[in-house]
Amino acid sequence: MPRGPPTSVLVPQAVTSAPAGSNCCSSYCPPECPCEWTDWIDVTYPNASDRNSGDYETFDNILANNPSWVCTKVENISCRAEKFPDIPIENLGQKVQCSIDTGLICNNKDQTIGGIIPMPVCLNYQISVCCTPNTPDCLSTTTTHTTTGPPSSTTS
Repeated sequence: MPRGPPTSVLVPQAVTSAPAGSNCCSSYCPPECPCEWTDWIDVTYPNASDRNSGDYETFDNILANNPSWVCTKVENISCRAEKFPDIPIENLGQKVQCSIDTGLICNNKDQTIGGIIPMPVCLNYQISVCCTPNTPDCLSTTTTHTTTGPPSSTTS
């Protein structure tokens, strides 16, 4: 079911965003392969007592937790903290990687005291991705769009 883009978009070194109310990557996906945003995905939870833990909303973990999940090609990604969905993740004071190549990675060991929580542990994050559907027409279509620039956030 198509929906508008999520409220926060952060993609380090590859900034892509879509206008509110539009298909998430309509200018990059051909009409026969309309891209769609997924619902918010949250398959892992950080263990506060384990410095080697973190929150790993990676595509590998998503597929391991839901073998029927199919995303032929991730065209865009949005990452947010579950308890602070309206605050861009770069404003949370945590070291987090959010990319169209791997998904979201947050390591407890990379966090310091400060920011929005008083403990050096990852918040619980969620991601939504804009995907090319898994259909024969779309599997043979290859599109690439990258705009280089500093990480940014789009909030509506």
